Amino acid sequence: MATTLASITQYLDNRGWKYYKDIPNSRIITGVQLKNVEDFLISLQLTENGEFLQIIAPKLLHVNDSVYKGVLFQTMLAISWEVKMLRFEYDRIDGEIRASIELPLEDSPLTERQFNRALEGLIDLVDRVAMPRLKTVLATGSDPGTKSLASSLLDAIPEEVLNLLQEALAIRQQQHDS
Repeated sequence: MATTLASITQYLDNRGWKYYKDIPNSRIITGVQLKNVEDFLISLQLTENGEFLQIIAPKLLHVNDSVYKGVLFQTMLAISWEVKMLRFEYDRIDGEIRASIELPLEDSPLTERQFNRALEGLIDLVDRVAMPRLKTVLATGSDPGTKSLASSLLDAIPEEVLNLLQEALAIRQQQHDS
């Protein structure tokens, strides 16, 4: 069974949110106040007869001529690599950048738990992770999320191996001091 706008509006009602139903376009428009995004709109778009849900944050940025556009795109791809579910979209005609989470529902109805996870994920990742980095890139041309090689290696090494390395370095230091 496919998901309906009625089930999504019920989930929003359970959250106490205000929204606008655009029935002809099979979508709901809502929004929330965020720290790092002005006018944060959310479009909940059902397609394929309710078998596919897109949760879209439109108009996050507009970039047409920025000298840092390449770094910005690299940063968006890096963020998509680093986090679950979030993807970015770019309209080359008007320069709009938006973020989205898409759920192929197929023959399963969307549960409230799935809906809340995807919605909260989009909100949190855009506000806390993406927008601070993307704004910094547009202002400076540098991605503040870029890690050094040493930091990336540390992230890849399990904690128990790091502890053994620390012990080995302490032994080496003792041998050197003797």
